[in-house]
Amino acid sequence: MWQRFYTVAHNTFIETIRQPIYGVILLATAMLMVLNVSLAGFTLEDDDKLLLDVGLSTLLISGLFLSVFCATGILTREIENKTVLSVISKPISRPVFILGKFAGLISALTLAYYISFLVFILAQRHGVLQNSSDPWDGPVLVLGAGAIIISLLLATFRNYFHGKDFPTTNLMFLTPALTLAVIVVAKLDEHWVPIPFFSNLVGGQIIIAAYLVLLITIITAAVALAASTRFGQMPTLIICSSVLSLGIISDYAFGQYADSSWLSNVAYQLVPNAGLFWVIDGLYAQSAETAVPFEYLGYATGYAALWTTAIIAIAVSTFQRREVG
Repeated sequence: MWQRFYTVAHNTFIETIRQPIYGVILLATAMLMVLNVSLAGFTLEDDDKLLLDVGLSTLLISGLFLSVFCATGILTREIENKTVLSVISKPISRPVFILGKFAGLISALTLAYYISFLVFILAQRHGVLQNSSDPWDGPVLVLGAGAIIISLLLATFRNYFHGKDFPTTNLMFLTPALTLAVIVVAKLDEHWVPIPFFSNLVGGQIIIAAYLVLLITIITAAVALAASTRFGQMPTLIICSSVLSLGIISDYAFGQYADSSWLSNVAYQLVPNAGLFWVIDGLYAQSAETAVPFEYLGYATGYAALWTTAIIAIAVSTFQRREVG
């Protein structure tokens, strides 16, 4: 069973990262991260806080669209084209098929999130230029852009001369190159002068906030896969957007009325509370009361795991009754 599960997961991962929409959304996310540096300057308050807000929001929206489009690409399209019959007609049970699809989807989404997060780190390190005379951050621009350009050139070379798949090869070069760029940037200031490692990069609380956003993305991916067992791309997008939106306002819309209204209490229990994972407001308070403790990470991870397990169980149940012939 484990070999079949791994085969489905591996093939799903490769299929997902080869989808054109995967690369388009990843590129759009990187471009928005760069654009956010300029957009965050149009505020009368704390520009860097706005840059953080917009950056994490970009990661969240990117995860939403990747989840929906990739989930429908690997499941709905296979059901509509009836190519899924060639898999489940073999000794691969439907639960193993769905679990393998989800594992491959989450692996691809985590890779995209990691690359986007590296660009997010570079954008946060560069920060907003408060004055037109402020110097650009040389290491961020040179090393960040250099990693992307070099990976594109190497992927193009291998694709043209060796026939290798371009998206897969590009990700193979881009991931370590961008990681190395962030590591080197962490050791240099904006004037290329060595500084204590990680002293001028994002803090641990921001990394925790990004991890919590990843948990929201995983739950959204589970919802997208469950919806894809029955619906097409647009209905799946509407369902995922609705669940995410209701989850963000869950405390305000349902939580405060849960004790006085049974309907609000039911809605509060049935909607994943995304507000638990959105901790941006306290990041700049600079106080121990607003810091996210590691115990909270454990609770949040467990909460996300329980919701993900429940939603995938629904996906398995609905796919069991889905006519694919």
